[in-house]
Amino acid sequence: IMVLTDPEFESSVLISSDEGASYQKYRLNFFVLSLLFHHTQEDWALAYSHDQKLYSSFDFGRKWQLVHERVTPNQKKKKILFLSFLTTDCQYVSCRAQACSESSRTYPFSGYIETNSLVVQDEYVFVQVTTTGRASYYVSYQREPFVCIKIPKYSLPKDMHIVSTDQGQVFTAVQEWNQNDTYNMYISDTRGVYFTLALENVRTSRGLGGNSMIDLYEVAGIEGMLIANRKVENQVKTYITYNKGQDWRLLQAPTTDLAGNPIHCVLPFCSLHLQLQMSENPYLSGSISTKSSAMCGTVMFGCCWVCWHVYKKLKHCMLRQARTLSLQSFCCGPSCLFADKLNISLSIGRFFGHFSHRSEWQLIKIDYKSIFTRRCTEGDYQTWHLHNQGEPCIMGQKQIYMKRRPGNYCMVGWDNSRILSAEPCICRAHDFECDYGFERRGDGNCLPAFWFNPSTLSQSCSQGQNYLNSTGYRKVVANNCTKGVKEMYTARKQQCLNRPPRGLVLTTRDDKLTANMGSNVTFLVRLEEGDSMRTNIQLDFGDGTAVSYSNLSWTQEGIRHVYRSAGIFRVTVQAENSLGFDTSALYLHVTCPVEHIQLLAPYVVIKNKEVNLTAVVWPSNFRTLTYFWWLGNNTEPIITLDSSVSHTFSTEGMVTVTVQVSSGDFILQDTRSIAIQGDISHFIRNNFKMSLSLPSF
Repeated sequence: IMVLTDPEFESSVLISSDEGASYQKYRLNFFVLSLLFHHTQEDWALAYSHDQKLYSSFDFGRKWQLVHERVTPNQKKKKILFLSFLTTDCQYVSCRAQACSESSRTYPFSGYIETNSLVVQDEYVFVQVTTTGRASYYVSYQREPFVCIKIPKYSLPKDMHIVSTDQGQVFTAVQEWNQNDTYNMYISDTRGVYFTLALENVRTSRGLGGNSMIDLYEVAGIEGMLIANRKVENQVKTYITYNKGQDWRLLQAPTTDLAGNPIHCVLPFCSLHLQLQMSENPYLSGSISTKSSAMCGTVMFGCCWVCWHVYKKLKHCMLRQARTLSLQSFCCGPSCLFADKLNISLSIGRFFGHFSHRSEWQLIKIDYKSIFTRRCTEGDYQTWHLHNQGEPCIMGQKQIYMKRRPGNYCMVGWDNSRILSAEPCICRAHDFECDYGFERRGDGNCLPAFWFNPSTLSQSCSQGQNYLNSTGYRKVVANNCTKGVKEMYTARKQQCLNRPPRGLVLTTRDDKLTANMGSNVTFLVRLEEGDSMRTNIQLDFGDGTAVSYSNLSWTQEGIRHVYRSAGIFRVTVQAENSLGFDTSALYLHVTCPVEHIQLLAPYVVIKNKEVNLTAVVWPSNFRTLTYFWWLGNNTEPIITLDSSVSHTFSTEGMVTVTVQVSSGDFILQDTRSIAIQGDISHFIRNNFKMSLSLPSF
């Protein structure tokens, strides 16, 4: 047992190894804000301090070592064998938990990572990276290199949440640009890279902390069963799926209520609605909860589960003890306990929560073992399956469960097996979902979407190798069906054919077309079609230097180059193989900061006569500067790429001329005052007399 002391008095942990009979104190040199224990190594723990430092311990908190400073909080983690965290300057850091030295840490991203975007769940790590104002979402599966998440190209997401990573598949909620109180649900392949649409317009709400809560619930105990509240024509309706989002249907309402009164509800005009939202309010319980053992025991719906389960099923709702409310008033009366946590095991129920928003925490233990007269025997159970619901196969197999017979009030033992038998089913169409880039049409077939070209699947394929050519379908992850249409729907292995290069694209790593003189510029080369292993790449930097590569794989990390002079350079790349070639180009502006500017202009000019104005800059940036000329009272400048401009002034008097020079992010300016005269001889005569009248020195 580990106990944290009150930080207002001291910073220590109390550790007991004899079930709380005695404790030993270990003082800490930091104040613990949150603790996280490893999912399998019970002595491993992470501690996050008030001053944004991350500590690790491998002996159950007796000794701690600093992992990293300036770590951002509130990052979801289910496993800490391999550490992943964000720093306050938005760097992503990863290292092994027991050897997280500075030399072993990796920093895979150069772009800006959104604060609190890191999500670590099971075998997946997700981050949101912002580059040149555009947000991209990346995933790493089983510590593989990060890959950009692919969602349908017509999707324009403004927000994304990872909902579930169970059973080796990712459910994500994406809010499109035109959605406000709904999200679209997408489901991925095993690696969490390629996502397809599972359900549109799932209802959401905002919690007290501002987080979005998605009305999607994963039912424990039956794989592939999910429940969602969907907004349809301004009405919220509850849908259920038995195959992980492949098909959704409305819920059938019961035929009678608890009092035995008939319920007249016919699909699709009437259906059962469930409140799925899990409140973030610490004083309110969730609206629905299930356990993996629900098939043989109980399904819990909200606070009044106690009354429904105990009173309706056990006919016993009046357990009174000193300083303890009756069960009836505990749940069904005005003093309902708002449960933060609940734990049910055999005949013991433990409820942890509040009786009101202002009350202290309460821990209530209910032991209703005395109301059972015996343990359940084999005759008290019956088989249960979904066959009578029109679902003989769930996730590709027929499962038969053991369930206690209604009305038999006996105690279920620990040795009760939830699943009696399970056998695989023959694969049918609904065991498969549409593959990435394909959409299900009205006839039920998966066909290429308007934005997707199936031929791009083999873009990285090399001659002599093989690739998987999608049929438009992929089997639902964790589905156990066999034979049937499996072979027809499974991607087929095909041999790669050599093709001429096509769709050659040249960009910089940060998508910018400007660079500072003397700095590294990284160029990226991408080829949509062609044999990348047998294609020669020639890259000309435009400043008299060029490089060549024998195949495209050598350029995956980018090609770096340093420009030693300023200017505008035409960078070209050519991809060529035995069947043809393709080219691409960009124009890179290489600049250096302007340190000084001087405007050259005469002090006096003649009205209606053209005059030249010149700006001298240092150092000189050939063809990379923009000049803004503000002449007199003009509200708009004259913009030129040359350092001089000709202008005619039409009004006599004093005017102010200002020139600004722009070089990258730097802008400098200089100003001169000019006298405009109609009769220059009169001006000279007046100035000459003035000079004669001056005293000599």
